[in-house]
Amino acid sequence: MATLLLFLGGFLFISCQSESSPTQALESEVSKPAPMLGEFRARTLFENPYANIPAQCYIETSFGTQNACLFCHSNAAFKQKMGNTTPQAGLDEYLGNLQLEYAFGAADRFGVSPNINPWENTLLPQKLDEAFAKLSIDESAWDMRSYIKTDNWQAAYNRKKGDAKQSDSGVAGDAFRLFPALNPSALPAQSDGFVRTQNAQEALFSDEAGLNTGWRAINFMPYGIFTPHTGSVSGVYIRMAPKFMQDDNGSYSLDIYKHNLELLEQAIQDRIENNATTYVGKASDEPLLRGLFPLQTEFAHPLHYVDVDADGVSSKFPGTRAQRVKEIRYMVKWQMHYPDEPLIKEENAPLYYNKDESWIDNGAGWWMSGFIEDANGSLRAQEPEELMQCVGCHSSRYGFEPAQFTSGTGNTIDTVWSFSRKFAGELGYKEMDYLGYKRNSHAESNESAGFAERGDPINRDAGVGEYRKFLNHVVGASLYGVMPASMEAYLQSVITKEGGYSDNFPALEFESVEQLKSIQERRLRLMREFTAKKDYLTSQGYIQAALLYPTLAESLKAATGYRKVVATQRYKKGKDYFGETIFTYKYYREANSSFTHIDATPYSYGETITDRPYHTQETILWGVGNVPTLIDETGDNYDAEYLPIMRYPQSYETK
Repeated sequence: MATLLLFLGGFLFISCQSESSPTQALESEVSKPAPMLGEFRARTLFENPYANIPAQCYIETSFGTQNACLFCHSNAAFKQKMGNTTPQAGLDEYLGNLQLEYAFGAADRFGVSPNINPWENTLLPQKLDEAFAKLSIDESAWDMRSYIKTDNWQAAYNRKKGDAKQSDSGVAGDAFRLFPALNPSALPAQSDGFVRTQNAQEALFSDEAGLNTGWRAINFMPYGIFTPHTGSVSGVYIRMAPKFMQDDNGSYSLDIYKHNLELLEQAIQDRIENNATTYVGKASDEPLLRGLFPLQTEFAHPLHYVDVDADGVSSKFPGTRAQRVKEIRYMVKWQMHYPDEPLIKEENAPLYYNKDESWIDNGAGWWMSGFIEDANGSLRAQEPEELMQCVGCHSSRYGFEPAQFTSGTGNTIDTVWSFSRKFAGELGYKEMDYLGYKRNSHAESNESAGFAERGDPINRDAGVGEYRKFLNHVVGASLYGVMPASMEAYLQSVITKEGGYSDNFPALEFESVEQLKSIQERRLRLMREFTAKKDYLTSQGYIQAALLYPTLAESLKAATGYRKVVATQRYKKGKDYFGETIFTYKYYREANSSFTHIDATPYSYGETITDRPYHTQETILWGVGNVPTLIDETGDNYDAEYLPIMRYPQSYETK
């Protein structure tokens, strides 16, 4: 059995001798951690060997009018050699163009094909309902408003072993070994984004404002996967290695650390200034590399329920972030990979992980760990197959010896989503607030529960607002291509002939292919009229609330649905539950673009798409999906060059 051995010597904290400095390091003795040992295991051991393919990848594109694919599968980062990113929009013939084709990789002939949608909770929610019914739980007795306000993070953090400063407990076989060393009792972060503590045992150094843990909050432009309308919202925190916090003499310096974080921001957002080539202070021997994080960079990612009462004023967290978390996620970089290394794709390569310690190697230089609610709502360590879902979005074109496993998306920077989307400067170093969400205490039950106090930042390459671009291509609130009833009603109330539009925004109708196609083409055209007229912005230039935030009823309904997933512990069958099969999972195709089930059985109109066919000829393409998405490569809804980096100096769409 192959194993990988790495000592986390760089994670050890060594106190500094600088008694006269206000940033004197705190004394500490740290024992040597156990090595990180995993094993190579075949994916075929999993119930879902292709859990790296997200449920969103299986949606239809409404005849090409809804292109959520471009926000994951593009070429720009690869072409610009930003990080170690995979080109996924046709630059590589073997990888294919994942905007144009459902080119799910081939399984071996004895495995389950990834062309079969495995996300049963999302695809066939009645299956989850059946499993939930067997538990004899009365969901009407749930007080979801109280449930999401109940903390479950602190108890999980209290299980950590080892040095409180270190995320790695250093204890072999510890299921919470890589639980991030971020004590929720020290949150929210202070005004400069730094997390400071009252407990000296948790601090790396002291500064003029207190005991600094090294963690800093990141406020970034939200994405169509974790937003208030999707039922999940994020907090994200970054920490660099101790040497990046020290001056040339090894004394801790907050100014040095801020400078190095700024240099890192420049590197990840491709705007390195003054021809800088290295970090500063004790880290001056570390090269500043475009699109790459240095070794030992850590990310902590609490994924919260949506609480529309939460705005950081009367609650601990801002931006609809509930006190209760769905998950605590963690990444730490342990190995460097570079853009010029060769590209190899092997979908069926083994994974490298440690089941007992609940971590997985993403194949691109990062260890990942995660903790999720058990049936009672307490956090437990995730299983390898559950962690593999994380690898699906946080990976790239590198892999493991002797074979390589390629996954991930084409537009993360060094497999990380958030930091390239960070708001510039100090605005980007604060608790994640989801565009400055403020609670509207006067909101009616059918109105968005709050409003935004921030506008739409301009995407550097696209030249338009980031959210405008999303709406213009997805015509929905999420990567599933759907939107909540409140957002639909808002669009229908604003986009009217009477209001100066070419047509009224039509409701979806499914009586015939011709009718639906006409409606979707109109909705795309009208959405672009809507954003071009800047009607998606308020008079102050802020994004309209209905496009971002749910009603109270919608938020509680989403939380209730997810709690069914928690109660049944069916995470391996999907975490998104809509209560009914969404229309983008159903078969509405014209005869000239039709496809069948894998067994060649025809689909009927409106049938739920459970599987798609693949290449059957005896070539290298055997088993690879071959159904076109219907997105037109020559049309204006296709974009192979999307990159999630905002214009700097930062600017916003104006009304």
